[in-house]
Amino acid sequence: MEGTQARGRGLRLIISGAILVLVTWGIYYTVDDAWNELANKPIPWQLEFSWLAASAVLYLLGTLPMVFFWHRALSAVGCNPRFIETMRAYCIGSLGKYVPGKALVVVLRARLLHSDRAGATVTTVSIFLETLTMMAVGAFLALLMFVFWLDDHLKDYPFLLPLALGLLILAGLPTWPAIFKKIVLRLGTARLDAVIEERLAGIRFSLMGYGWILMTLGWICFAGSLWSVVCGIGLEREVTGVAFPYCLAAVTMAIVAGFLSLIPGGAGVREYMITVILGHFYFAEILELPFAAATALVAAVLLRLIWLSVEFGLALVLYPFGQPQRRLQAEQ
Repeated sequence: MEGTQARGRGLRLIISGAILVLVTWGIYYTVDDAWNELANKPIPWQLEFSWLAASAVLYLLGTLPMVFFWHRALSAVGCNPRFIETMRAYCIGSLGKYVPGKALVVVLRARLLHSDRAGATVTTVSIFLETLTMMAVGAFLALLMFVFWLDDHLKDYPFLLPLALGLLILAGLPTWPAIFKKIVLRLGTARLDAVIEERLAGIRFSLMGYGWILMTLGWICFAGSLWSVVCGIGLEREVTGVAFPYCLAAVTMAIVAGFLSLIPGGAGVREYMITVILGHFYFAEILELPFAAATALVAAVLLRLIWLSVEFGLALVLYPFGQPQRRLQAEQ
């Protein structure tokens, strides 16, 4: 048994090391490419803050469908938190993705929502359901973009199509209701919640269909947020709706690949994906910009800063909403 556990730890260490090497290479390639473009040249961007503000608003709007689905999933498994409590736990917990391993996202959300109306075990189950559904829908949308809109650009990056398919399988297969229930029960959750099997009966295809619709709306808003950043950089050439499929493919692949890499905040992975899909495919091949890679990297960094600002802002605004309830429970 100890030998098996040691081999398992060794395998995880090898996989983590391989991922780290690939990400390090991706970061170096991305930054080096951008630096070479800008060496001894004037910076070609002029930020338009109205577009950057629009990007922040669209990211906020995109967060709402994710919260709505998690709230619906909580209800399906027998929990009854108020919507504001769900949103508070979701937004504050999202900051945990910047901690190694990303387990803190689950810990924070479950802890913040825990009450007599939302048990810890079943809340944790709903968190995984929401997260995996979000990632599955993102991978599916990226796959659609590659197959129907961006297929001409894949000749130099043939790994993107199988990568999107692999991400869809990894994230989507566990959300199939019957498979999800089996996985949850095999993890021994019945020892923590005696009625967990009854609670899981609420996870049906109707719930997942509702989730796919909401997640699609959320991803569209996220892509709109990236599109607004592209408009807000102040490029010399006009950015039109043609850029949207590129933004959708870039933002979905960036976040899904970043999430499954287990690297805090998907650092490096997001920037690399956006540089490839938005920079090499759209800026270089469609707009024929002279600073394609550098421009995409700027867009990726701006997007991260805007999203991080929105996440911190939401956390600060929503945090006090849990204080009265905790004081009341303490008094009782």
